[in-house]
Amino acid sequence: MTARPIDSALWRTAAVLVLGTFMATLDSTIVSVGVDTLADEFGAPVTGVQWVTTAYLLAVVTAVPASGWLADRFGGRRVWLTAVVVFLLASLLCALAPTLPALIAFRVLQGLAGGLLPPTGQALLARAAGPDRIGRVISVVGLVPLLSPVLGPMASGTILAVADWPWLFYVNLPVGVVAVILARRWVPASEPGGKGDRFDFRGALLLSPGLAVLVFGLTWFERGTPVVAGIAVAVGVVMLAAFVRHGLRAEAPLLDPRLFTRPPFGVAALALVLLGASVFGTMFLLPLYLQRGPGLSTWDTGLLLVPQGIGAAAGSVLVNRLVDRISPRTLVLSGIGLVALGTAPFTQLGPGLPDWVIVLSLLLRGFGAAMIGAPVMTIVYRRVEPARLPRAAGALNLLNTLGGSIGTAVLAVVLQARLAARGPDVAAAFADAFWCVLGLAVVAVAGATRLPRAGAAAPDKKRGHADA
Repeated sequence: MTARPIDSALWRTAAVLVLGTFMATLDSTIVSVGVDTLADEFGAPVTGVQWVTTAYLLAVVTAVPASGWLADRFGGRRVWLTAVVVFLLASLLCALAPTLPALIAFRVLQGLAGGLLPPTGQALLARAAGPDRIGRVISVVGLVPLLSPVLGPMASGTILAVADWPWLFYVNLPVGVVAVILARRWVPASEPGGKGDRFDFRGALLLSPGLAVLVFGLTWFERGTPVVAGIAVAVGVVMLAAFVRHGLRAEAPLLDPRLFTRPPFGVAALALVLLGASVFGTMFLLPLYLQRGPGLSTWDTGLLLVPQGIGAAAGSVLVNRLVDRISPRTLVLSGIGLVALGTAPFTQLGPGLPDWVIVLSLLLRGFGAAMIGAPVMTIVYRRVEPARLPRAAGALNLLNTLGGSIGTAVLAVVLQARLAARGPDVAAAFADAFWCVLGLAVVAVAGATRLPRAGAAAPDKKRGHADA
């Protein structure tokens, strides 16, 4: 059967929903370049100001697991619109924050709202597109999370060059207002699931705080407090283990652990975790090296990272043309190969590595990353019946977020250890850390070989529940 064409109405819906994802993902990185500026403004140490970013990421991790239940209970569009409004209010409060603790508190509120936007938007989009069109649509809108690690630092550097720090948050206001106005007109309403499931409070008290404590602990290893970090990691692991036990017994858990045992969700989950770790991990390591090693300015560093965004855009065009024609596994394996090929030169960082090699490597990495995320999400969304899309979207976005957060934290720990071991040879320490990034690609290949050879068809009504 010939796939339906993507009409203008669906593209309008996608364009509106992607604005929410754009705001949420951009704000995860936009403050990174402004850390020194905020430290001067509030008279605080850099380690304290870093919580402006860390608090946002922890709040996102906390909010994502609840997105599926909220969409089922109140309807996807209503949850999405509410999240945008709260995100705008939090952005305004961040811009007006009188003290650093107030700014961190408002960033938590902003992260809680931002964590709901990508999964709820993806579920709405998957429902509007249907199984036969979701692959082509997601290949385009899935580009936004790949661009945010590049665009965030560039936007921050540009804003701080011409305006004061509050504009890092004011910039969200016009985007969000436009998104709310257009969503009420162009995003189809979605009724609540009507299942009547009670909110899994026990699961929420174990999963979201467990993930947040785990990420918190990993970030503190980098700051030289191993005792605090070790205790936090241990507590996080215990809480997550308790959640898994609870999830296997509960009738309607916040996130069903059995989901990861059902093909192709398990290997798709592994691919998304590793993709998040690789993309965000590299965007943590490389800018830091370029400023510490060659001594580039923040603006020059941002410009040197642009090729990854260009590669991701080109890759999304290719995926859009091929996602319905060739095996998803072929696309994903090819993408992992390109990411690995683009990472290999970074294991040889040093004064002798020309800029053109970095540019070419980032092009390859961006192109390859676009060939992984969209096909993986397409495989899962095509196998999930419409009623279970919010839960699936929440799980997928949680995995990608965790991959980025935990991957970055682990690489920071590795980098800190290698800097201590290598002494003044900064380039060698960063090169050692990139060997870990390359290792992620090897693990990803092992998982991707188990993806389906052919594209998955629409969910079978009789077994849709099991496949979801």
